[in-house]
Amino acid sequence: MASPDLKFDVNTELAARRTGMSFQRTRMSADRTLMSVIRTSLSLIGFGFTIAQVFEKLRDQNVITKAAAPRNFGVALIALGIVMLVLGIVYHVQFMVGLRHLRESMRAEGLIHGESGFPLSLTLITALLLLIIGVAAIVSLAFRVGPFG
Repeated sequence: MASPDLKFDVNTELAARRTGMSFQRTRMSADRTLMSVIRTSLSLIGFGFTIAQVFEKLRDQNVITKAAAPRNFGVALIALGIVMLVLGIVYHVQFMVGLRHLRESMRAEGLIHGESGFPLSLTLITALLLLIIGVAAIVSLAFRVGPFG
């Protein structure tokens, strides 16, 4: 029969491992939240760019005489997508920094092992790249320069 101390050590070890794994699940959950922000921002940026470009081309072909209102609406959608993406990135970074600090303090107290890695998020890299593309799109539409002008 196992001694009570051995049973306590096994239970404590299992609890520490479960807590360590919960940090990974929380991290993946934060990545999924950022992915939903990316999806919505991409939709807003893409839809806004399409609206602005379609009405700009119709005006260029003299199908319509004025395209300012639809173009402004398109630019506003792009700006909304960019703002939403920036807020999502800032929230994600703040949350991940807090999670890393909490994990490190729990590891220092011996409550978890902290053996698993905590790498940079590929979702965050994707969000930053989309932000660059969104800014390029709005600058291109606003000043009629750049790759999308």
